Amino acid sequence: MNNSPGKHQTPLPTPRKIRRGCSKELYRTVKRLGVYIPQDKIAEGEALYYKKVIENLLWIAEQNSNRKALADWWDEAVSGELAELWQVDQGQLKRAFRSAFGG
Repeated sequence: MNNSPGKHQTPLPTPRKIRRGCSKELYRTVKRLGVYIPQDKIAEGEALYYKKVIENLLWIAEQNSNRKALADWWDEAVSGELAELWQVDQGQLKRAFRSAFGG
């Protein structure tokens, strides 16, 4: 039984790698927002983002080289709840994320 990915496929990221990636992306987003967000709210946002990524992991892994599609997914799936949690404008949050993420 061979569990390694094919020649041109990347393996699914580990949970640790996903959590660290989510944390970095949100850290960069908060910096670009220029608004103070309490640390406990940031931690809640990271948990929310991590949960959404895990729920859609297969699709995200397939789109790993398409930053625009991933940023579009983030706009639809994550930005609304995160803007409500952090009490910031959703449009501003979307722009900050795209700037930080590169999509």
